[in-house]
Amino acid sequence: MYTDYQFLKELVDIDSPSGFSQKACKFIFDTLSGLGWKPTYTRKGAVKCSLGENPTLSIAAHVDTLGAVVAAVRPDGTLRISPVGGLSLTGFEGGYCRIYTSKGDKFYTGTLLLDNPATHNNRNTETTIRSLDNLHIRLDELVHNAADVSALGVSIGDFVCFEPHYEETQSGFIKSRFMDNKASCLVLVEIAKRIAQAGISLPVELFFSNYEEVGHGGAGGYAATMEELLVVDMGVVGQERAGKETHCSICAKDSVSPYDYEMRQLLTNLAEDYKIPFAVDIYPYYGSDGSAAWRAGIDAKVALIGMGVSASHGVERTHKKGIQATIDLCLAYINYKFNPNLSLLNPANVIISNPKLFLE
Repeated sequence: MYTDYQFLKELVDIDSPSGFSQKACKFIFDTLSGLGWKPTYTRKGAVKCSLGENPTLSIAAHVDTLGAVVAAVRPDGTLRISPVGGLSLTGFEGGYCRIYTSKGDKFYTGTLLLDNPATHNNRNTETTIRSLDNLHIRLDELVHNAADVSALGVSIGDFVCFEPHYEETQSGFIKSRFMDNKASCLVLVEIAKRIAQAGISLPVELFFSNYEEVGHGGAGGYAATMEELLVVDMGVVGQERAGKETHCSICAKDSVSPYDYEMRQLLTNLAEDYKIPFAVDIYPYYGSDGSAAWRAGIDAKVALIGMGVSASHGVERTHKKGIQATIDLCLAYINYKFNPNLSLLNPANVIISNPKLFLE
């Protein structure tokens, strides 16, 4: 079955740092409505969508991304920033950005740069440690002082959104900022599409959180009947990590907690039975919507999976095979839990009529 990467490109192109994700959430809301579902918004603005009555399984991904807000307007007309989420200063230095004013959709463009960035004028550009105190945004406007900037309508608190530079390669890679975690939003939309096309309803809820990058996106708002939370978020790729861009990573533990052992074992067994490329891994510097849910006191089992993403919080890249593996594992889990006689997977996949129990 065809996976709609046009949806991913359009979603990535919508600026949505935490706190400024309303347009991206509406795009997801409208996409789900177009599939025949009836999504709703939480009070915090997250999108949730029940695929049947009394959902016991919630599948969550976050639509919000990294970004910044204007922290100060400097006397020379440049801007200091305050990060939204774990913004990598080295990863975003040189990045083109849009600065949205409080006047609706009006924005100006700029670039995040080191102070005194010209190598012909500064011998220390390569050795300077980057910090919020020596990086600035250079506006693409004729501004020379703070008064000029104020006349544009740019002020403290305005959101700074970085260009994603989305690109699909012939070899199947997707190079773009914010694969963390808009690639996982694609996974959830594909689940909604497959179940809609099957013409069935299942006790499954899709949840698109909008404050994950700042730590509280998944803290609440799920169906009251939820018993399990399957979080779909990027898998870490790097030295001493098992994950790959072409695989679905199953997280055993992140920096906060081990994830539910029984859910993890079931996901692992299903991946083996369905011949889905996967890796079990740990993420040493990572938290998720599942972590936030547990910290908030949600009484539910939580597991975490996701496609491998290289250079996370920087110049990210993943592969269509990893995205497809994550879609397939979610559908295998849904099949096993709710409708073992129905195949929601691609016909080319091996379908197991009686997957191994997680206790075997």
